[in-house]
Amino acid sequence: MLTFHLEPDELARTRFACSVLHETIASLRAVADPAAYAMHLPWLRETTPRIAGMDLALLRALVPAEGYVPDFVMPPPDSPMPDLEAELDRVEAAPPDQVRIELAEAFPAGLPPVVRALADDPPATLRVLRAQLAAYFAAALADHWPALRALLQADIAYRARRLAEGGARALFADLHPAVRLRDGGRLDVATRYHAPTALDGRGLLLMPSVFAWPSIYAVTDAPWQPTLIYAARGVATSWEPTSDPGPEALARVLGRTRAGLLQALDVPRTGRALADALGITPSAVSQHVGALRDAGLVRTYRDGRHVMSCRTALGDGLLAGATPVQAARSAAARDPR
Repeated sequence: MLTFHLEPDELARTRFACSVLHETIASLRAVADPAAYAMHLPWLRETTPRIAGMDLALLRALVPAEGYVPDFVMPPPDSPMPDLEAELDRVEAAPPDQVRIELAEAFPAGLPPVVRALADDPPATLRVLRAQLAAYFAAALADHWPALRALLQADIAYRARRLAEGGARALFADLHPAVRLRDGGRLDVATRYHAPTALDGRGLLLMPSVFAWPSIYAVTDAPWQPTLIYAARGVATSWEPTSDPGPEALARVLGRTRAGLLQALDVPRTGRALADALGITPSAVSQHVGALRDAGLVRTYRDGRHVMSCRTALGDGLLAGATPVQAARSAAARDPR
């Protein structure tokens, strides 16, 4: 059991962040133990051939299927949404003494040969680790990251509304079954281990994650900010194809493909993701998105090299007339920026 004491000043310093580096590291657990991550099987089937033959020996040694991952491999983000390069800079700059302390904690029986170089020459080997992380991300997650980031941002928007509407008790009420806020600001987190959890004026960092389910993870060791990493809302639908063509009444007005596309935009998606979900070509997606955009039901925006599509409030309202549950689910993802 971990216990955090959220005094008013600590709660005032509590913040949210998303971490592309954490998702990269956490996804490796799914690669290492696919049976424990059944909801990610569509992604695993796509990714496993892509990373076959890549030199990830050091990275795999540091990220076991379960158990402790040295915090220097994925330090809690120091801003709400750092990019991968900024996070990799922090990995490469990890202090040598901190690296050795955390390696000793991760490998109490002795360092395996592939990790020994990291203890002997941290700066040089951290550059190797950085290169492996960058290569793995490019192969496994780069194409999916805009949609995954939108899902994480939607969760943060939902949590912010919960906090605004019902205070800290509402914020933590459905964060994770293992988390309970008790009277007096005591936040209990049911875990298999015990560790010092003093916040010491730093507040708590809350990080939604796609790959955390069904667990909850905590970072408690100095010098990192105390952090809780929990499964974001909507994770179960991250990789699901959208086979439902849409409500019949809506399909008669818009056509089955456009009704299905509108329904598929529960979270913002790329054209490629929509094409895969609906079983049509990217060029067909582009035409249908353009028609829905002209009608004010969908908007598009650029996120790096990806063009994302999402429903507008008008699109939510139209879909709500046919499927109220879908409209409620989409509310948190309406504006991902």
